[in-house]
Order: sequence, then structure tokens, then C-alpha cells
Amino acid sequence: MTTPNELPLHQIGQDIQVNLETATGGCGDGCGCGETFAEDALECGLDPDLARLLAEAGLDPLQIEDIAHLAIEEDLDGGQDVTTVATIPAEAVATGDFTAREDGTVSGLHIAEAVLSVVCTEEFEVERHVEDGDRVTAGQKLLTVRTRTRDLLTAERSALNLLCRLSGIATATREWADLLDGTKAAVRDTRKTTVGLRALEKYAVRCGGGVNHRMSLSDAALIKDNHVVAAGGVAEAFRAVREAFPGLPVEVEVDRIDQIPPVLAEGANLILLDNFTPEQTREAVELVAGRALLESSGRLTLVNAHAYAETGVDYLAVGSLIHSSPILDIGLDLRERDEDDAQEEAA
Repeated sequence: MTTPNELPLHQIGQDIQVNLETATGGCGDGCGCGETFAEDALECGLDPDLARLLAEAGLDPLQIEDIAHLAIEEDLDGGQDVTTVATIPAEAVATGDFTAREDGTVSGLHIAEAVLSVVCTEEFEVERHVEDGDRVTAGQKLLTVRTRTRDLLTAERSALNLLCRLSGIATATREWADLLDGTKAAVRDTRKTTVGLRALEKYAVRCGGGVNHRMSLSDAALIKDNHVVAAGGVAEAFRAVREAFPGLPVEVEVDRIDQIPPVLAEGANLILLDNFTPEQTREAVELVAGRALLESSGRLTLVNAHAYAETGVDYLAVGSLIHSSPILDIGLDLRERDEDDAQEEAA
């Protein structure tokens, strides 16, 4: 792992030349994840191998670098890590293990490495024990890092904040995915995300076995109740979107069975069943008969999820995967000096 060069920060949201025609990923129609990035998008201050791993995961390395910088800049607030500077000699080197404190599914290991990359003043060594998406148990080592002690401790909280947050989302999603195993339904997230972290949080959903809904307002249309009111009806709203954006996937929200036939007649790609009961959902599945994908939303819990999945719907939309998931407890433990010395002598 090499030290990043001094490069200006790439501003989040700028064009990174994404090739959507060759995009891959586990998401629904119109999702923006899993992009393939142009070579110049990988020319950031991160280690080239790390940048490529992030891109292969459907993440923008330049955005991850920005987030890492922002996290560290927020933590230092224009100053320095006063406790670490006061207690640790500048030349001291240490080995630290990122370790799971509880069982769960891990996500964000390469993002934690990116945080280290923007802090470490010299090269650092990384040993990866697991991969994102792996199930882990309490006490299991996830990532081992050897670098200057000051750098490691300065980066510790920012790296753990992201790693614990994303692993918590992946763990919650895995619980839903396991529950739906054996049905055709997949658990899917929403846009109820943390500002600036949407790509990361939706990546964590994928690590947990879920799929993503649209990444933004621009990559697919979702006609909801307020659009229907403003347009004068469901069919009218659908026709307006089709006329303005003829090639875009269109999902339409309905809250009554009688709204489905006109939506089907217009050619909707996906119909969102808002607050339907399992019995109403089954009726909708029979009515649609495979002519469009169906997504259940509202009323969904781990208790009733399987009942909804058994109706034959394609997706269960669960906003709480992201907005309400607790963190997965992960810590960083420095190894004792004599243990480090013994390992170096053995090497």
C-alpha cells in the first residue's frame, strides 16, 4: 500500500465518465451501481490496486477518497490528534487488528483502507482476512494493518465509523435475505439514505444480499401519489413520463387494486403496491400475471416478510435497511510490542 500523492480533491458529483451500457450489478432496472469506470477515474491519491478494487465493487474511487478526506478533516478540525501526538513517538510503528466484537456481515473494508491511505505518512502493510459480504463471528480478525502508530490511531475512529455503519446495514440486510431465501422475492432498499453516503450505504445492502432501487432521481422514474395528484391521475402521470423520457424505466405506485389495470395498459415496467395486505398482494400478483414486476412497500416487518414473499411479488422495499440499522460493533486493537517484534524476527 503506497502513500497517496498530493492531489486536489475530486468534487463529489462531477462527471467520472461512467459507461452505463456495460454496467453490471445486483440492482433493479435503472440502478446506477456497478458502473465501469474510465481509466482516468482511477487516477486518484489512493493506491491503484485499492482504487481498482473499489471500482470493481461498483464504487467511485474518487468519491471514496473525498469521503475519506472529509471524515479525517472533520475529526482533526484544522488541528491535530493531540492525545496521540503527546503520547506516541513520531517514529513508533505498530500493528493493529480490526476485529468483530459481534456476529454479523462485514462491509466497508476497502473503504476503511481508503481512510488509512489519506492519513498514513508512509507506506503501510495490509493483511485482509475476510472480504466484504462475508459472515463473521465475534472475535474474528477482519483486517490487519501495520504502519506508524500515530497515523493508525488518528485514522482509527473515522475508519471504524464507516466500517461499523456499513457492516450494520449489511448485517440487517442479510437477516432479510436469509428470511426470503427459497422465494422469488428480493429485499430492496430505498433512497432514505444519509446525505453524501448513498453509494456506500447501497453498496452495503448489496454486501448483505439485497438489491438496490434507483440510485438517484434521474436513473429511473417512480410515480408516487403526489405526482398522480399533480398530473390528474395515474395513467396521465405515466403517459407524461413516457413522453418526456421514452427510454427510461418507469415504476408506478398504486394503493388500490383498481389502479392496476390502467397502469398495465400503459405499459408500466414495475408497479409498487403501497400498504397492501398479503391477501391484496396475492390478488395483485394474479391480476398482473407476470406482465410487470411487483414491489411491496409499507407494513413490512421481519415477522410478516415471508407471508408477503410467498404471494409471488418480486421485491420487498425496506427503507429501514439503511435508515434504521444499528452498527455492527467492530474495534481496532493494537498488538503488544513483543508480539510485533517476534513476528518481524520470524519473517
